[in-house]
Amino acid sequence: MDKKYDLINAIKLNTETIFTNADIMLQTCNMDYILCDMPIWKHCYHMLHSLDQWYINPKEYAHPPFHTENLNSLDIASEETLSKEQLQEYLQSIKAKITDYLNSLDDEMLYEIPIGCKQNRLGLIMSQFRHFYAHLGNINATTIIETNQWPRVVGITGKSGKSTEGLYE
Repeated sequence: MDKKYDLINAIKLNTETIFTNADIMLQTCNMDYILCDMPIWKHCYHMLHSLDQWYINPKEYAHPPFHTENLNSLDIASEETLSKEQLQEYLQSIKAKITDYLNSLDDEMLYEIPIGCKQNRLGLIMSQFRHFYAHLGNINATTIIETNQWPRVVGITGKSGKSTEGLYE
């Protein structure tokens, strides 16, 4: 067994879980629900935009074509609105980009500091795991408040603690 990819394979597995949980979240949340003065669609975009920008290298990042100034800010209201479909398409583009990136790495490369960054690759990835799940919890909590149902959250085994059928536990 090649130890050169043990850490990368663990990161790939956990990253795939992020994408599955994000997809479930987008399917179950009410995009118009207001949390801390901002609609949930904006919270979703903030979370996805951060994953897109910071997972690989925030200094070598291009916003998605639909991005406008402060669209990702949870402190500044936006005139435009992103639809569930736009957010799902954006999630798929991020997934493709990050999957390609992870497929280009081996464990030793996790120690490297990308150009212009202060953290190594592993630090950037781990910070996005933390950020992503903080926001996922907030967004899923609004779904729980509105529906009195738990959106399914998939763990590392690919299964939730309860049912793996449907979108709710």
